[in-house]
Amino acid sequence: MFSFLKKNTPDKITATIVDKPTRSWVERLKSGLARTGNQLADLFSRGGKIDEELYEELETILITSDVGMDATGALLADLRRHVKEHKLSEAADLKAGLAHCLLKLLKPLAVPLQADTHKPFVIMMIGVNGAGKTTSIGKLAKYFQGQGLSVLLAAGDTFRAAAREQLMTWGERNNVTVIAQQSGDAAAVIYDAVHAAQARKIDVVLADTAGRLTTQAHLMEEIKKVKRVIAKVLPEAPHEVLLVLDANTGQNALSQVKAFDQALGVTGLILTKLDGTAKGGVIAAIARAHPIPIRFIGVGEGLDDLRPFVAEEFVQALLGMSA
Repeated sequence: MFSFLKKNTPDKITATIVDKPTRSWVERLKSGLARTGNQLADLFSRGGKIDEELYEELETILITSDVGMDATGALLADLRRHVKEHKLSEAADLKAGLAHCLLKLLKPLAVPLQADTHKPFVIMMIGVNGAGKTTSIGKLAKYFQGQGLSVLLAAGDTFRAAAREQLMTWGERNNVTVIAQQSGDAAAVIYDAVHAAQARKIDVVLADTAGRLTTQAHLMEEIKKVKRVIAKVLPEAPHEVLLVLDANTGQNALSQVKAFDQALGVTGLILTKLDGTAKGGVIAAIARAHPIPIRFIGVGEGLDDLRPFVAEEFVQALLGMSA
């Protein structure tokens, strides 16, 4: 076992680290979700009365925005009740009604992550290839440091050399130690990292793991082994199993939530890449079909581009509403 921070990292890795945009967080989130927000804004700005045709158009927008059939049906049923209860009649009033119903659905998922209940607090990061696990770890390191917590990173993605290099880049940027091995399995690396955190009295351990498809049983068994090994070092660990989801994968993200939760007991979600083509509605689908706390959402590649999930902010951005 050894720890190191590599200096001369490849340009293709460092190029993903950019300066923080000057726009506010909600403005950036609104921009990322504009694909859905613009459709809804156009629908509600036409004027006229609330009628079946309006409900049908809204249903189409929600379904094509990755909300899914089940969650869309539940949202519209709740919206109809809201309209009847408040005696709404104008199409323009439907936007606020939808915001109310969405917030009611999503607010239970807005549970902040408390990383100060154990020391070290071990967070196991999981997800499919390309979801943004390694990048999210770098951003989380910065977030926890901002809370006054010390952080150690474990380069447990031993299948992909670039992942180790990328994690070391983030470690260097945050001035955080990275525990890694040139070879060996993920369980051994993370085992060493937890021991190192104990010896150095580190507050938080962020453990990367290799991306894997939920359909490949042997790979899922390997990551179960990683979790068991962590528990051997610390009986109550990992204290958090964070599943990283790419917002652009739509309803497939819901399938990932179900599969990873069944295999590993997911305790929280990170939704990444809400910064361009993402429709955002899959959050509602998760809330309806398999609710798990959404700890963080991300809108870009900068160190500060991952923030705790706040349901009010998300609904405001998704519907293109002003603060």
